[in-house]
Amino acid sequence: MKKKYFTIALAILCLIFTSCDSNDDFISTDPDVDPANFELNGVLESDRILDPSQPYSLTGSYIVKAGATLTIPAGTQIISQVASNNYIAIEKGANIDIQGTQSLPVIMRSSAGNQGDWGGLVLLGDALTTEGVDATAEVGGFVYGGTNASDSSGNIDYLIIKNAGAQINADSQYNGLTLYAVGSGTSIDNVALLDGADDGVEFFGGSVSITNLYAENNQDDSVDWTEGWNGTLTNTYVVHNNEGFSTAIEADGDNNNPTITNFTAVSTVGGTALQFKKLSGATMTNVLLMGYDTNVDMKDQGPIENVIVDTTPMSDPSDDVFNGTVVDISGWAWIAAGL
Repeated sequence: MKKKYFTIALAILCLIFTSCDSNDDFISTDPDVDPANFELNGVLESDRILDPSQPYSLTGSYIVKAGATLTIPAGTQIISQVASNNYIAIEKGANIDIQGTQSLPVIMRSSAGNQGDWGGLVLLGDALTTEGVDATAEVGGFVYGGTNASDSSGNIDYLIIKNAGAQINADSQYNGLTLYAVGSGTSIDNVALLDGADDGVEFFGGSVSITNLYAENNQDDSVDWTEGWNGTLTNTYVVHNNEGFSTAIEADGDNNNPTITNFTAVSTVGGTALQFKKLSGATMTNVLLMGYDTNVDMKDQGPIENVIVDTTPMSDPSDDVFNGTVVDISGWAWIAAGL
């Protein structure tokens, strides 16, 4: 599969969709409507609705505090300046409401358009993690984790995150979308993670699920989980045209048996598709892997039977069991807005 043909097809479809909708009827309730204040930096301690009429510039970390909700209407663009400490964080007890649509997705990207330019979007919840209650995140020292599996951090719909993955320190980087102990009450649908320097999405425990996930050319892992995440991924499409990436999926830590349903990953440059570390595993249904040198890598020689494919536990990493039906992304034309 060649990226250029896919991109052209999506662009054509996008033109069709974007001609059918607009945000002309939006009425801003953002108190900072002065053009000089279309800047995101610092902390948000009360509810705020952004105005999609012009882009916002992210000039530092923007932290939504507990009790506040950040609402981002359809068509809003947030453009980060290039800096390792530029990210948006939704603290434990805070909420985000991203209201993108097919024709007007919300876009978060960098000003320069390079991998690793900024830190992406971080949600911190009160659900379970093997790190315990009130664990400390590697991002900003934020607190996450609790006992409420159904905790809600809000809603995300039709969101494109591009160019994330800035360096945090010598040992770690930001991801496109980072989910710390986010609970199942959080709704996440229709997310595209493009050209990141680290992972597309990483789950640190929690029980949140995602439907309709697209990840293209993320330099590390497209999907990564650890700390006992046990949610569901439904309808995921991964593209690798970038040499030197790590995996389509990396799983680590204890196995809380997350569910992967309808997962397609395509590589034009070989590489490893699925890597399971320590005791990790998953229940996987309708998985299609194409173009990888290695389909399954049990890095720490963990129990291969923890990887269940189409109701049958695997018995050998070389088993040819990933021949499902391709995930249909013909209706995902909105992704072209970020390509």
